[in-house]
Amino acid sequence: MKKIIIYSMIVAQAIVLISCSDDFLDTSPEASIAKDNFFNSESDLQLYINGLLRLPGYGMFLSDQGTDDIATTGAVEIKNILVGSPSAENITSGWSWSWLRSINFFLENYGKADIEDDAKKHFEGVARYFRAQFYFGMVKRYSDVPWYSKTLDPEDETLFKPRDPRAMVMDSIIGDIQFASQNIREDVSYGNINKWAALMMQARIALYEGTFRKYHPELGLENTAKNFLEMAEKASKKLMDSGNFEIYNSGSPNNDYAALFNSEDLSGNPEAILVNAYDVDKKKTSGDYTVFGNYEQSPSKSLIDSYLMSDGSRFTDQPSAGTMTFVEEFQNRDPRLAQTFVSPGWIAPGSTNPYVLELNKNFTGYHQIKGYNNSVDPAGVDVAVYRYAEALLVYAEAKAEMGTLDQNDLNISINLLRKRAGLPDMNLNGTNNDIDPILENRFPNVSGANKGVILEIRRERRVEFASESFRLDDITRWAAGKVLEKIPEGMYFPSLGKYDMTGDGIEDIDIIGSSEDIPSPKEKNSLGADLIYYKAGFFGDPSASLLLSNGTSGHMVTSKAPQNFEEPKYYYRPVPAHQVALNPQLKQIMGW
Repeated sequence: MKKIIIYSMIVAQAIVLISCSDDFLDTSPEASIAKDNFFNSESDLQLYINGLLRLPGYGMFLSDQGTDDIATTGAVEIKNILVGSPSAENITSGWSWSWLRSINFFLENYGKADIEDDAKKHFEGVARYFRAQFYFGMVKRYSDVPWYSKTLDPEDETLFKPRDPRAMVMDSIIGDIQFASQNIREDVSYGNINKWAALMMQARIALYEGTFRKYHPELGLENTAKNFLEMAEKASKKLMDSGNFEIYNSGSPNNDYAALFNSEDLSGNPEAILVNAYDVDKKKTSGDYTVFGNYEQSPSKSLIDSYLMSDGSRFTDQPSAGTMTFVEEFQNRDPRLAQTFVSPGWIAPGSTNPYVLELNKNFTGYHQIKGYNNSVDPAGVDVAVYRYAEALLVYAEAKAEMGTLDQNDLNISINLLRKRAGLPDMNLNGTNNDIDPILENRFPNVSGANKGVILEIRRERRVEFASESFRLDDITRWAAGKVLEKIPEGMYFPSLGKYDMTGDGIEDIDIIGSSEDIPSPKEKNSLGADLIYYKAGFFGDPSASLLLSNGTSGHMVTSKAPQNFEEPKYYYRPVPAHQVALNPQLKQIMGW
């Protein structure tokens, strides 16, 4: 067996979890568990807590769809908002409270257990971690939300209370996560919430709220932003000073980053703070095959362009950066690029030949491999829910936003990530004196003496966490929604003709005009393989199998529907209309 993990008692889910209905008046927790006969021992508490655990799996590598990082053919919410007519009638997901009811039910009953006080505090801390996690998600989505600290009966009048102010809810979240980080045990079962996971969650929450308040004047909370940024700095620094974690770096810059996402067992990896453990013996396999190829997920050229050259210079400063072919643009780049996306010469599982990218309509041409189990072995792959890299990036960003960042701060944070990738160090004076005009244009609300380094930290965050579900949250907290209005583009083809896609100098594909016929038999290349043919054309051309911006040349295009981001409205979501009908005190905010 691969390893013993917390999920062994699978009956926990059946005993604990209550109805998953969105209706707040649905079945109460007491209907699912007899509290007089439970909550008596530590094993009872552990069993219940197991059932509350929610860790992201390999679906996290699909969660950036619809952002400027990942184009998609799927009907994801942010895409529907940008191109449609969003309203409280058609945005109906998210207003679900069943998990909170289960958490609060535990907090009302765990004290009955005949166990030591430190054990009780541990389990209380884990439950309050979950409540902080739940409410953090609600605040990110709705801002003002009702705060409930107890389970409620259907007759309880507080079910129909109005939304509580964001500031009050965030203070309650911070109270929960601080208690959790101070009382949860360090030594827990693999895959369970530990002290350091709670501290990482605290740093993440504090950075999000601090930057959100700084860049969102519509809240009127700018003068409180620094308090959260200081909390983010202190929480991340405590992780850094613990000595328990370090950036995984074996001295192999072309492999070390990828090892974080294709390892069967991360239990010995010093970068993993919390792991969602997979075990083939328990039929818990992983590696999401839908992130790869032409299944909705489509990395953008904007993201590809963000990666630096291997010497630390900006790729976008290259004279022909916008018109390089696929093989050209992957040369001499930050090694993380080829460990995140298919690069020329990549070998697919079960094959001995370099993979030739599939190019289809409405896609960018680039293929993602982060989150893809590139193996024919059925063994599972662990997911790093929290990585030490995040603590370093939180620390650097919080200090930069407060104007207290110095070169040593960069050396103990960002530059450790760059060392793993074999890149030169980030220099504080250099970044502030040589500001990237593309980033400056993308984030026009960044100002001050640290403008350059803030922008470069944002680049580093985009690259390090590419396709790990951070991008929409980052765009939101930075008040940078306008970047989502640009329709993602893909790789560039200067003309019709034959192209090498594997980097061996031998042509693999032939792009012809949409009115031309594919020859039969197909022409073969020098290796004796049939060329792959694509018919190029514009949107609306039914004969085209490859959509290019200029029809017979240009960038691959993913859509022609105009995308509109209405500020500040679209940084928030409406309470679903049917919930407002049930509780008229739930007033809409921010123009919804």
